[in-house]
Amino acid sequence: MMTRVLDNLAAIADQLRDQAPEAERLGRLPDSTAKLLKSAGAIRLLQPKKYGGFEAHPREFAESVMSAAALDPATGWICGIVGVHPWQLAFADPRVQEEVWGADNDTWMASPYAPTGIARPVDGGYIFNGRWQFSSGTDHCDWIFLGAMLGDAQGGIADPPTMLHMILPRADYEIVEDSWNVVGLKGTGSKDIVVRDAFVPSYRVMNGDHVIDGTAQREYGVTETLYKMPWSTMFPLGISAAVIGIAEGALAAHLDYQRGRVGAQGTAVKDDPYVLFAISEAAADINAARQELLANVDRIWGLVESGGEVDFALRAAGRRTQVRAAWRAVMAVDQIFARSGGNALRMDKPLQRYWRDAHAGLNHAIHVPSTVYHASALSSMGFDPAEHLRSMI
Repeated sequence: MMTRVLDNLAAIADQLRDQAPEAERLGRLPDSTAKLLKSAGAIRLLQPKKYGGFEAHPREFAESVMSAAALDPATGWICGIVGVHPWQLAFADPRVQEEVWGADNDTWMASPYAPTGIARPVDGGYIFNGRWQFSSGTDHCDWIFLGAMLGDAQGGIADPPTMLHMILPRADYEIVEDSWNVVGLKGTGSKDIVVRDAFVPSYRVMNGDHVIDGTAQREYGVTETLYKMPWSTMFPLGISAAVIGIAEGALAAHLDYQRGRVGAQGTAVKDDPYVLFAISEAAADINAARQELLANVDRIWGLVESGGEVDFALRAAGRRTQVRAAWRAVMAVDQIFARSGGNALRMDKPLQRYWRDAHAGLNHAIHVPSTVYHASALSSMGFDPAEHLRSMI
């Protein structure tokens, strides 16, 4: 069943579009934008119904992220990143779910998951230290998922290496101001996080390897199709959807910009067959990226819902689809931006921001094609990829 989130986003489209320059100036979303997103329910799409969520089909989640990103890339990015965290919290310990959502089901959670911290076991939990980059939307979040490696008694990394996902309240970590000075996606406020000797009780800790391979979901005993979906489908979905939505916004901005433009040779763009060809080709490629991303999540959903197994080869193929969709969309943006003339570079034109933000989104680790393509090609031929190729699949 579809929710009304897409309709709600459409109703605030003008506000989201108009606040984009202010978000870029601030280096984070304005407080008023976060309030708008909460009222629209954009971050509760994957949240359990028990806590006011919609438990929506991930296709609708992706479509909502694209819609927001087309209006403002930073807003869409936050919807994709922060919006996927309720999916994982849904199969965490019930005690931490209650801590996060019990008093306010619009509480947001940040991340990142890169295991750049060390969690040393102590009675009842862990002593936790580390520093992380790229915590998108973190100024508006009151809790956080942080990646860690299991530590030993001496504070080093335990053997065998074990990845953990630590869940911390805002009081237990520091946001490093002025740590987000970037060329694109400025409005996401993806600042650094520091944790110093925080005690994290065991019930707020998830085995990261088990989250990625699906063991955590099975052990928790989830029955809903949504929460049985593979991590490699769900976590990258919002990020790839944001990039494709940014490309859609770039295309719309390009069309608006070119509609009355006369090129350097005195030809109106509407009479320039070469530019018109590029516009149509880019539009087709961006649409193909959208359709492939959505078809992929539909395919995985159908398999999970029917009780089938999503094996490594299928997961790898899905990741290949996500990565290629994002790259295809950004390459299409390049084609139209290169035919926009010098005035498109001006900072008061939205097209340059879409172009910068699209490329910034492509730089996320989940969009690196090398190991994903390598693993997918091997598994499609029946070979078992080496462990280092299986990362994030």
